[in-house]
Amino acid sequence: MTGHHQALALLLFSVFVAITLAITTWVSRNRHGSAEEFYAGGRLFSPMENGFAIAGDYTSAASFLGVTGLIALFGYDGLLYVVGFFVAWLVVLFFVAELVRNCGRFTLADVVAARMSERPVRIAAGTSSVTVSVLYLVAQMVGAGSLVALLLGGTSAAARAWTVIVVGALMVIYVSLGGMRATTWIQIVKAVLLLSGTIVLTVLVLVRFHGDIDALLRTAAERSGHGESFLAPGLKYGGDWTARIDFISLGLALVLGTAGLPHILSRFYTVPTARAARRSVVWAVGLIGCFYLMTIVLGFGAAAVVGPDAVRESNTAGNTAVPLLALNLGGGADSTGGTVLFAVVAAIAFATILAVVAGITLASSASVAHDLYASLRHRRAEPRSEVAVARAAAVGIGVVAIALGILARDLNAAFLVGLAFAVSASANLPVLMYSLFWRGFTTRGAVWAVYGGLAPALGLVLLSPVVSGSPESLFPAVDFQYFPLQNPGIVSIPLGFLAGWLGTLTSAEPADEAKHAETEVRSLTGAGAV
Repeated sequence: MTGHHQALALLLFSVFVAITLAITTWVSRNRHGSAEEFYAGGRLFSPMENGFAIAGDYTSAASFLGVTGLIALFGYDGLLYVVGFFVAWLVVLFFVAELVRNCGRFTLADVVAARMSERPVRIAAGTSSVTVSVLYLVAQMVGAGSLVALLLGGTSAAARAWTVIVVGALMVIYVSLGGMRATTWIQIVKAVLLLSGTIVLTVLVLVRFHGDIDALLRTAAERSGHGESFLAPGLKYGGDWTARIDFISLGLALVLGTAGLPHILSRFYTVPTARAARRSVVWAVGLIGCFYLMTIVLGFGAAAVVGPDAVRESNTAGNTAVPLLALNLGGGADSTGGTVLFAVVAAIAFATILAVVAGITLASSASVAHDLYASLRHRRAEPRSEVAVARAAAVGIGVVAIALGILARDLNAAFLVGLAFAVSASANLPVLMYSLFWRGFTTRGAVWAVYGGLAPALGLVLLSPVVSGSPESLFPAVDFQYFPLQNPGIVSIPLGFLAGWLGTLTSAEPADEAKHAETEVRSLTGAGAV
């Protein structure tokens, strides 16, 4: 990219960082340091505000950069991510949002521990939540590295590494100083920017093709080099039965994983009532649905306008398809319009990454402090002590995410998020569903459900083509690939549910009927909810 692109994009990004740091500073001066303020923003947000914040949390770099890149490279098969990400919200709306808001205080473990022995359940759920969060964070870091490599006109490993470090440092500042209130307002600002930028690009793509969707799709198919097969299933996931099963595994992970994501669940505690939580999801579904419809246009637009070969040459995983599309729609690399549009899109993508990593870091640091730290002390910590631990945990999680983000810099952001969703659906969803709906569920069942999904999910990823055995792997020089699928969901999700069922059946401790009845009434009516 030219110096004009770099300077303008960095200027716009700096403006966003300055605004968000100002929000964080303002919030840090007006907080009173309570756990409720740090974890839940005082539960003062309206359904519309929380809906925008949820949309900001969910529409990550994986969606804006990764999904559009996959559509540009693989056509119809890239659409599968859009369908999975969006359909997942039906599970959240009907089974999770209102019940979780009524049953918990700050984290997933609060819901499960309401009717179980607290210590083992909190340790298990906290461990799982931190694992999912770190995997999700890595995807955002990879997106940040890809963007800066494009912005600086090269693929320098040092440039990517420094970008990941800067993003990690900023997210630690947002979380440790501002807590949930600052993070929520950052998410709202980011959601408005992202939706506005996506609308502008979508309109420009449609104008380029005179509103003719058919012409857009035909041009994309012609430039792809695959012809009509670009618009049909099978380009990425239809080569053989292994690829088809991998697709089913990915679909299960995407549809079921959202309901167990810690940073999504924590958003339901920021509103005053369960009804407000449900209305938040309605707002979020509308905003997220509009966004994903537009990513379809942008993905095929990138294939038609830029071409898959140019996208792949810039970034093999396709993470730079949208910035390249913006550059082309604005008039090309040497035009003022191209420079401005590219810079705006790059800045929005940076904003997207910063906002999402802040939300994920807050959720994971809450799990460390509220669940792991409190449980390992054998007694409930003082709120101020717990919040101090959460701030320290944000730093530690940031360091881990930075290291893994540098290691996984050549993988597709949406693909990495698919792995996080698989772990979430395998470990968090079974224990959440059983706790809410199974009267006979026990503490052993809860612990087994978490570890019975978490261990296979992580183990199968380590033995999969993601880590070794192929040129695209994290470690291409070695081969310990024994599991053929890239996404473990089709095996690990049933194992999580099975482990919870077996743990309950073999438990010597009977289920606490009274606590289940109390939890059921509370989840359905809100009586006794925080």
